[in-house]
Amino acid sequence: MEIKKHWKYHVILAVTLVLLEWLEDYTLNGMKGFMTNFSSKYIGLILTFYITSATIYFLNFFVIAPKLLSKKRLIPFVIAAFGMILLFAGLRYLLQEVVLFEFTGRHNYHNNSRKLIYYVFDNSYYAIKPILYSTIVFLVLRHNENKDKLFQLKLEHSKGELSFLKSQISPHFLFNTLNTFYSELIDKQPNTAKDIHRLSELLRYVTYESNQDYMPLQKELKFIEDYMYFYKIRFEDQLFVNFNITGEVGDKQVPSLVLIHFIENLFKHGIVNDVANPATINITIDETFLTLETKNKVLLSDKYMDSGIGAANVEKRLKAMFEDTYEVKYTTENGQFESYVKLPL
Repeated sequence: MEIKKHWKYHVILAVTLVLLEWLEDYTLNGMKGFMTNFSSKYIGLILTFYITSATIYFLNFFVIAPKLLSKKRLIPFVIAAFGMILLFAGLRYLLQEVVLFEFTGRHNYHNNSRKLIYYVFDNSYYAIKPILYSTIVFLVLRHNENKDKLFQLKLEHSKGELSFLKSQISPHFLFNTLNTFYSELIDKQPNTAKDIHRLSELLRYVTYESNQDYMPLQKELKFIEDYMYFYKIRFEDQLFVNFNITGEVGDKQVPSLVLIHFIENLFKHGIVNDVANPATINITIDETFLTLETKNKVLLSDKYMDSGIGAANVEKRLKAMFEDTYEVKYTTENGQFESYVKLPL
């Protein structure tokens, strides 16, 4: 989530809460109650209380809520909330009853009130407030950001549909031409006709079928195999790429045309005709994640994908779809380029 930049909301909330407390003091005890907040006797206690509250607030906002609430892990979040209550009590005790006591010689709580059970129970009331406030702010900002992301995705989808409609004439013409070639060659040159049909299916998938956000993994893998097949024809017996798929494909789905980006990069920029340094493509599938790993010798004259526009667009799309539940890594070492992609299924 891009919520760290919304610092102004935290400031507005903090100022509002402090002003409300001052208003309450003034309403209940007049000017004398209001000025108590600035007296030397209480200002240390007030500041340490605010420091404790702010610590719990930002701990929940930046760490606990993003890791648990954003993934709808409610039970672990409730457990973490109890942990934050204990942390609030412990931190407040340290600041007020230990550190501040060393300077003032006064305790905030009486002897009996400083016993563990009572102290934690009494501070749970105060701890719940920063936990509740930070949770509400987090959920509101996250909701607004998701609405913005959804709007951007719809806008990009609309632009894509417009471009797709504009390009309809050319694909129809191309497919009709390929079908004509297929019909003329099926009897005389059946192998060539089959390759034309396979090429037609590959282009049809890119043009028509893959316009959805998600596609069946089985179709994406077949598309990759068809793509590699034509490279095998091009290189004949000089293509050295080890391609492995591990795991059950089943009815799982993946973002359309994302995996092919990394495969295409390997063929376009990598060395795939060196028998001593064969390229590798490994796809591992389990119940919840798909992992794609590629490795190939680098063409040093090419600019590689980790800084390219295509890579940035893919990561932008994955960020919008999965937030922080995916991984993409690129490494270049000793003339070898490696990419690592882990996607939720």
